[in-house]
Amino acid sequence: MEGLKDKTVLVTGASKGMGAAVARTIGRHGANVIAHYNSDRAGAEEAVADLPDDRKMLIRADMHDNGEAARLWAEALAWRGRIDVFVNNAAVMLETAPIDASDEQWDDVWGETMQVNVLAPARLMRDAVRHFRDNGGGIVISFSSWAGQRGSTNPGAFAYGASKAAIKALTQSVALNYAQQGVLAYVIAPGLIATQMSETFLRSQGGKEKIFKTLAMGEWGDPQEVANVVAFLASGQSRYLSGATLDVNGASYIR
Repeated sequence: MEGLKDKTVLVTGASKGMGAAVARTIGRHGANVIAHYNSDRAGAEEAVADLPDDRKMLIRADMHDNGEAARLWAEALAWRGRIDVFVNNAAVMLETAPIDASDEQWDDVWGETMQVNVLAPARLMRDAVRHFRDNGGGIVISFSSWAGQRGSTNPGAFAYGASKAAIKALTQSVALNYAQQGVLAYVIAPGLIATQMSETFLRSQGGKEKIFKTLAMGEWGDPQEVANVVAFLASGQSRYLSGATLDVNGASYIR
């Protein structure tokens, strides 16, 4: 991944799961890493622990607030005066709004999910595209989900699937409209990966044994495998793949 050396990369949600694996991996390949977190600073610190101080920066921001997202971008950009790659990973999955939920519960879950998973990331993506367009190009890598491609199998988390479909469409729109300005944009659509979010999903669906039987490989994926895909895309070695959605689900959902 020689193309990552000395690139400056902003990773949202870098304190755990796939975001932490991404921050660790791109740092290992020579990138300068801006690790965003909300409440888990220790997790973000651990993700970039192996990097020298001059190649890492930690920034706290709460994606429930668009102003916080704007501040995150401004502080990240000020660190080195340039960002080369934006990895749009931070998200929530709330499972408490099935069809029969109260109107209040439904509206609360949909409102929070769309704010954290779509509106704040969209604000960051807009800032990224403006910066890339005016500075010779750059790369956006957004995390969708197989739930955003096939629909959610969890009736309490319809908002999550819808939000991941929205971020996919936004990222593809960026790829389509700004390709000639050097802006590349890719979508990662993970399936069941070994993260805290997936643990929650498994509990809601009857547990590991039941769900693993439905997976083609009989097991969930390793966050490191997802991080390896992100590192490849961030390296800029496959420009003509821009706009693509990469399904990382162990052949359990094939389109």
